[in-house]
Amino acid sequence: MRILFTGGGTGGHTFPIVALARQLKQIYAQSMAPIGPAEETALEMFFLGPNGWTRGLLEKEGIKTRTILAGKLRRYFSIWTLFDLIKIPLGLCQALWYLYFWMPDVIFSKGGYGSMPVVLVGWLYRIPILIHESDTIPGLANRWAAKLSRRIALSFDSTKEYFPPQKTALVGNPVRSEIIQICRTDSQEVKEEAKKLFQISSQKQIILILGGSQGAHSLNEFILQILPQLLEKYEVIHQVGSKNYPQIEKKIGQSRPTNYRFYPFLDEVQYAAAYLLADLIISRAGAGTIFEIAACAKPSILIPLPQAASDHQKENAFAYAQAGANLVIEQNNLTPNLFLSKIDQILNNPELAQKMSQSAQNFYRPETAQKIGQELIEMGK
Repeated sequence: MRILFTGGGTGGHTFPIVALARQLKQIYAQSMAPIGPAEETALEMFFLGPNGWTRGLLEKEGIKTRTILAGKLRRYFSIWTLFDLIKIPLGLCQALWYLYFWMPDVIFSKGGYGSMPVVLVGWLYRIPILIHESDTIPGLANRWAAKLSRRIALSFDSTKEYFPPQKTALVGNPVRSEIIQICRTDSQEVKEEAKKLFQISSQKQIILILGGSQGAHSLNEFILQILPQLLEKYEVIHQVGSKNYPQIEKKIGQSRPTNYRFYPFLDEVQYAAAYLLADLIISRAGAGTIFEIAACAKPSILIPLPQAASDHQKENAFAYAQAGANLVIEQNNLTPNLFLSKIDQILNNPELAQKMSQSAQNFYRPETAQKIGQELIEMGK
């Protein structure tokens, strides 16, 4: 079977594809191989979308990747829209070419403007399409692609109102099982290894700060502003983003505090270890991160990105808050005193922290990748 993935080039699009690809390989290894000849049961996976930093992550999973030009849809005026209008027909031609030679049995789309040429060409070739919408408010690409798709998978219940109910299912957001296995372990030996990885020797509680796969400039600046107060009580692990790292490194200088560790990007091993150690997570409110936090059963404070399309991060954060798993602070309300008091409120109250952790665990849907994987196989038969 040939399965084609498509989507934007961000971590929010790519990490669920990685989780799903691993699940598909596991399904095939366990149940598909004995059914018939190897050539009939072999699994081939492809990715077609815009070029991005996550391409290498897909290739490591054995996914054959190719890039196409894709014009970005903007809700505001920009001179760059004129250049993107030129990219759209070129991207369509590229998609026509690749899909003709690959001719996948089924297409899985994570949305984003980079997925639109692939979805359209897949529909023209009569290839069944399953789209996955991570956020509470769907993006323009998935709203459009829903008309061409056979099945629609959702992460949040509130998103149902945007799509036809007869082909829509609430399944959650796929999370890499390898991260869950580590972040949920009770092994003291694994925890000690994780501490060694980050060179943590104190008994202070640990805060993990995430700004998404690319970091978050304004959030980083705020953290640096209050860093001395944070470090008086806590250990801090901070993913600042590759673009922001040189600037943060310059500001911190040579006198790096021993209990502050900042990284441009956490690889999968570091990421899982950081989740395992964290007593509290501070993050933006991308759907992928929310479901990772939930999967690892960690209390969190979410600070939605104000510039997110349709304010979807704010809606994500408050939808998750309804489960009782997190606190939400909007950026225009973010002050040092409020932020520090909310951190203390959680970490100085073990009963509250445990309640939030349990609520996060209840929110997570552990069978997401399995359900989507099985549906893709059925659609592709």
